[in-house]
Amino acid sequence: MGVRYRRLGKTELVVSVIGMGTWQFGGEWGKTFAQDEVDHMFSKAKDLGINLVDTAECYGDHLSESFVGKALESQREDWILATKFGHKFTERFERDQLWSPQEVRQQLEDSLRALRTDYIDLYQFHSGTDKVFDQPELWQMLDDQVQAGKIRHLGISIGGNDNLYQTSRATAVGASAVQVVYNRLDRRPEERVFPSCIEQGLGVLGRVPLASGFLSGKYEPGTTFTDPHDVRSRRSREQTEERLALVQQIRETEVPEGVAMAPWALSWCLQHPAVTCVIPGCKTVEQVASNASAADLVSDDHPQSVRF
Repeated sequence: MGVRYRRLGKTELVVSVIGMGTWQFGGEWGKTFAQDEVDHMFSKAKDLGINLVDTAECYGDHLSESFVGKALESQREDWILATKFGHKFTERFERDQLWSPQEVRQQLEDSLRALRTDYIDLYQFHSGTDKVFDQPELWQMLDDQVQAGKIRHLGISIGGNDNLYQTSRATAVGASAVQVVYNRLDRRPEERVFPSCIEQGLGVLGRVPLASGFLSGKYEPGTTFTDPHDVRSRRSREQTEERLALVQQIRETEVPEGVAMAPWALSWCLQHPAVTCVIPGCKTVEQVASNASAADLVSDDHPQSVRF
């Protein structure tokens, strides 16, 4: 059937229900990438109908953005490009906080340069505190950049997945979309965040939909993550074992026979009426194809569906 599409909230953006998450290109997921690998992944994604890519200034020091920009430069108009602001990469897993209007304005220019574009489709406040969120002058500066054509739409990538404070103020600050952690192991947004998004008509990008790979189907109970370059190694052994046991239970009781776990997990997220799209990461062309196949498990019966 191919990838399906949904309208991102009240915007004119029509996005594939499966997007491309790109934190991994910044080097914090146990693999270093070359440009040709990234190019091949985006080529495959485009062939499969994917048109949304989500990145950030702090996935490496604009490293992920640079990979993305080079890969998409000759086909910019075919992609919905989302990135974020508020942090500066200093070293692996370390960030400086940059939230003043002047600092964010500079970040925007640096992102535009790295992405090799003169506009960003969705520019997102990136997991900042409520205190830095409450800066009218920051949102005024960002609105000025929308009026100037450098940003098409603003979004909020909430840090805590129950942050109703920022979610409920999205419309007031001019944001059209919310990005939040949502997956079968973490359903907290269903309680307060999603109802607020539906009430405001916001688009929702579900990040970490495979629970940092735990729902990929690759890991059995007893698996350990010891590579210090892999973000999953930061969990305790007990936390890892608890998650792996839950995944095993889900595999046995919820995933239909003959269906791969990763596509099932993505399609599970997309069933919620608030969720526009999911943005799983990928390290190989094969994973891009696996992610895209989740669309075959998704019904057209969704309030944001767009049919061509």
